[in-house]
Amino acid sequence: MTRVAFVHTGAVVIGPVADRARAALPDATFVNYLDDRIVADLGDAGLAASVPDRVEDLVRAAQSAGADVVMLTCSSISHLAAPTAAKVGIPVLRIDEAMADAATAAGSRITVLATLATTCTPTVGLLRERAALAGRDPEIVAHVIDGAFAAVASGDRDTHDRLVADAIERAAAHSDVVVLAQASMATAAERVSVGVPVLTSIAPGIERLAATVGGAGR
Repeated sequence: MTRVAFVHTGAVVIGPVADRARAALPDATFVNYLDDRIVADLGDAGLAASVPDRVEDLVRAAQSAGADVVMLTCSSISHLAAPTAAKVGIPVLRIDEAMADAATAAGSRITVLATLATTCTPTVGLLRERAALAGRDPEIVAHVIDGAFAAVASGDRDTHDRLVADAIERAAAHSDVVVLAQASMATAAERVSVGVPVLTSIAPGIERLAATVGGAGR
């Protein structure tokens, strides 16, 4: 039986990711690893340098527990997937890679919305990387939604979703596609109806995970 490990930086995404993964891979076993200080420590000059080693440690723990593949569910650390995979020796996927591919195919004006500043740079970097691979050069702008992360961190999901939904509506007016940089923002997309695609990472990320697992099993 395939064993899939998820590395999280916030507990809020564990449930939605697990639900989608169980539906896509009903015969797999899933295990979750969480370091809920990584995002905060990325903004701390004294601790940011520790994050790559901590992610590697979590992936090695997953490998020791029999994981066949690991997925990083946080965009703030997704750039560590390839170097960590090279060091540990098992596939490490990025939950936001499929979303980035869809975004770069959807249009030339991409707006990235995030609730954390630490997520903007890696998400924009990923979009530029995937766009270059596809031979595209989109215009990408990024905005941090003030107050949204504090709301969800305190348990106020409704305020978080309202703030994100308002930002989506504003961004849609001058974008071909809106990208929600964090998996935790997905519920807000359900509150709006706009004329451009609003992309989130969980559904396409898990679809790519399922395709990867299925391909490895052939």
